[in-house]
Amino acid sequence: MLLKNFYSVVNSSEENGKHFTQIEINKDHEIYDGHFPGRPVTPGVILMNLFKEEAERRCGCKLQFKKGNNVKFMAVVDPNTDAVLNLETEITEENQEIKLKGIAKNSAGISLKINSLYKKVES
Repeated sequence: MLLKNFYSVVNSSEENGKHFTQIEINKDHEIYDGHFPGRPVTPGVILMNLFKEEAERRCGCKLQFKKGNNVKFMAVVDPNTDAVLNLETEITEENQEIKLKGIAKNSAGISLKINSLYKKVES
């Protein structure tokens, strides 16, 4: 985990090759002291990293971000407004690489769409 105590997994399931994970963001995490005081916003790079960590959990291996083919930030994630995020992912493996297609949603709608590529790394 990139940031200790940043989030916890509430629920996780799989259906028809898609993975569904519900996480709860710690709205009191120190990252929000600087990003931004009085108006917390979850940094985009942290949202992207949630998907890397999801792929690592699903694949059981360490991964390194290689390429973001398509990354669209659709809405701000404010933990005071809505601390629950639902991650939907499709993960495939080919030639020691992991392809991920994902969507992050909260009660307001889609926050992030991502298509990314990771390479497996030695622990």
